[in-house]
Amino acid sequence: METSTSGSVSPAPSHAKSGAASPNLIERRSIDYIPESERHGSVTSQFTLWLGANLQITAVVTGALAVVLGGDVFWSLIGLLIGQIVGGAVMALHGAQGPQLGLPQMISSRVQFGVYGAILPLLLVCIMYVGFSAGGMVLSGQALGHLLHIDNTSAILLFSGMVIVLATLGYRTIHVMGRLSSIVGVGAFLYLFASLLRGHDISALLQNCHFGMRTFLLAVSLSASWQIAYGPYVADYSRYLPRSTPAFKTFLAVGMGSVVGTQISMVFGVFAAALAGDRFAGHEVSFIVDLGASGAVAVILYVTIVLGKLTVTTLNAYGSVMSVAAILTGFGGQRTISSYVRIFFIVLMVGLSTVLALSAGQHDFLRKFSAFLLFLLAFLTPWSAINLVDYYFVVKERYDVPALFDPAGRYGRWNVKGIVVYVLGVGVQMPFIATSFYTGALVKALGGVDVSWIVGLIVPALLYSLVARNSQAPEALILPD
Repeated sequence: METSTSGSVSPAPSHAKSGAASPNLIERRSIDYIPESERHGSVTSQFTLWLGANLQITAVVTGALAVVLGGDVFWSLIGLLIGQIVGGAVMALHGAQGPQLGLPQMISSRVQFGVYGAILPLLLVCIMYVGFSAGGMVLSGQALGHLLHIDNTSAILLFSGMVIVLATLGYRTIHVMGRLSSIVGVGAFLYLFASLLRGHDISALLQNCHFGMRTFLLAVSLSASWQIAYGPYVADYSRYLPRSTPAFKTFLAVGMGSVVGTQISMVFGVFAAALAGDRFAGHEVSFIVDLGASGAVAVILYVTIVLGKLTVTTLNAYGSVMSVAAILTGFGGQRTISSYVRIFFIVLMVGLSTVLALSAGQHDFLRKFSAFLLFLLAFLTPWSAINLVDYYFVVKERYDVPALFDPAGRYGRWNVKGIVVYVLGVGVQMPFIATSFYTGALVKALGGVDVSWIVGLIVPALLYSLVARNSQAPEALILPD
């Protein structure tokens, strides 16, 4: 059941009505509510999107870090899997909100922070998009450069142009890319595993088993942070599903796709780093393609690398527009932005990532990316904890969607309680963070182990559940007329 803005109760539209989805190639929606008449797709597309988005080289590099930074093979694999499951569950809980609300993920932050207050996490998320995109452009530029025999700068610029085109086309095209990436990626990784492990005894690799708490928790943190970092935009890609789509099915499709895809990539990274050593670190693209020797197989591997990065970088560019639009419309109370403004911000955000990739991203990439990923987690986990606790336990999915676009409405301009809990959630992690450019005061006492993301999930969740337990939620989900 759902209520309209006038408070009257009406039955939820049936799944059959969703068949009238717009056939336009270029998406016309931005941050506005997706009406039931335009809903389309199935949970299968969620699985293939997140599977394909994670069968990619940056995930391989991240998995390799568990070994490059001192871990053994066996416990690195276990730690990565645990982090995938924990982080993937958090990420998928966000994704399950999409069909119910019909909105991009970060718009719902206005419930917890206020229409203006939500700008704080939105700005941090924009930084995330730029950083992840820049890292992907470095590796995809290497692959595209080898494939087309052009220099890295030209390759990165060409790759950026492709991202702009795909992000402009929007939601449908992104899901088509996901299906294509999943098919190509699965085939490519089967070949890569066979080539890498040919002539090597897997049992001998797994006997490299020397448990160390610091390196084990590093592996957990690497994969958990990878998954949690998707939280601010995962619902952007499920919001067109019919409202009748069961939330649990969406949760499973999103979570399984992301966890399976990422674990495949990271396991390959662990084995590659263990077997190749210095031949892998810093030469990731050439090492992977050399497994195909030459000719058509090498070309296919280059295409696979580019395709995987193209998919996830397009997600970043598209998500950046949702966040920027949420910032802009928060001040004016608008529910959408024009197509021209949307395209402008796609070009702007991709352009910033391109500049970063060209100027600072091509040296010591492994360690810089690790530091960025782990430090970024300190700002994402409190937002994630607050959003999930509020949605599932405080207001229990009962949002007033029209009020999300009204600074004078139910949620107000600023939600001081949510903002204070968020700031405390970030601050409480600082003593526990261990990165190359910042180390907290308690890290040494813990043997160098970084447990900040665990603190950043638990403390804000508990605090917010206490301060917001008397929040007045509507009696039922209120959707636009």
